[in-house]
Amino acid sequence: MIARSGDWRTEAAELRRMKPRHILFLCVANSARSQMAEGIARSLAPPGMKVSSAGSSPSSVRPQAIQVLDEIGVDISGHRSKGLDSIDAGSVDAVITLCAEEVCPVFPGNTVRVHWGLPDPAGVTGTEETRLDAFRTVRDELRRRLKALFGQGEDTA
Repeated sequence: MIARSGDWRTEAAELRRMKPRHILFLCVANSARSQMAEGIARSLAPPGMKVSSAGSSPSSVRPQAIQVLDEIGVDISGHRSKGLDSIDAGSVDAVITLCAEEVCPVFPGNTVRVHWGLPDPAGVTGTEETRLDAFRTVRDELRRRLKALFGQGEDTA
């Protein structure tokens, strides 16, 4: 079971040791954070690991999420927002929730749950560059954490 230390590095190391077969990234709209996490994780995950994302109130994938992942060579242009009902709960070994300022969805089933609260870049206002910078900040933090999770970063234990 995951230690509830609140330290994402410890949680990433525990998840890595678990060797989950299916990781689900979960937030509300499945439009930005969870979509970016899914795309980055798929690019880093070992062969055979299933990576998916969903939201409690799916909307549509934000064009800014597509753009900032394209900047690092990850293509999520074919992704679509999905609801929890599209996920086979029995196949999920680990759920990583990404909500910060909103109430995170609850995932049914007996699975390991980790919370990596990150601000929603879709809520940032201002110029297009300001908004893109918010998406880039979340992207870079997700990439740092996911590299640690998959044993590919400086933050690995």
